[in-house]
Amino acid sequence: MQHGRIIFLNGTSSSGKSTLAKALREILPEPFCYYASDQLADAGFGVLKRGMHHGMRGERNRFFDGFHRSIAAFAEAGNDLIVEHIVEEKSWSDEIRKLTAHLGVFWIGVHAPIEDLERRERGDRTIGEARFHLKTHAHCNYDLEVDTHEPTDQVAARIADAWRQRRAFKP
Repeated sequence: MQHGRIIFLNGTSSSGKSTLAKALREILPEPFCYYASDQLADAGFGVLKRGMHHGMRGERNRFFDGFHRSIAAFAEAGNDLIVEHIVEEKSWSDEIRKLTAHLGVFWIGVHAPIEDLERRERGDRTIGEARFHLKTHAHCNYDLEVDTHEPTDQVAARIADAWRQRRAFKP
């Protein structure tokens, strides 16, 4: 069985990763599954929190350790993935790269001006989270970097073109 491929979108909260992932799925000729840790959290996956206690940090780490492993597992099963994530720690980047080294991940840095990030946070997001997550870009090396201040269709087309060119040069 042939392994799936991964387009990995990394950026702060409110950077436009979800919107970009949806646009990419529409224009890429191959079918891609969309995968994000928020999907698991929104579905209620995780430990039921009965008040804060000292183990919450450990539970969070276990959640993301499992999420990172699941990225590789889904791709190894033959699924092409568009993964959306905020790589919060260098150790996460190192772990993801180690787990997926045999899969040929296409890393995309998703940026937006701080003014856009803060404006987008005014919805259902925690104010200040995007600014806090700016550190994510220091943890990753990218194949391509994009700015979602530009129109989504243009950014998605740029990624799709880079994806096709990258694939054309692969053995």
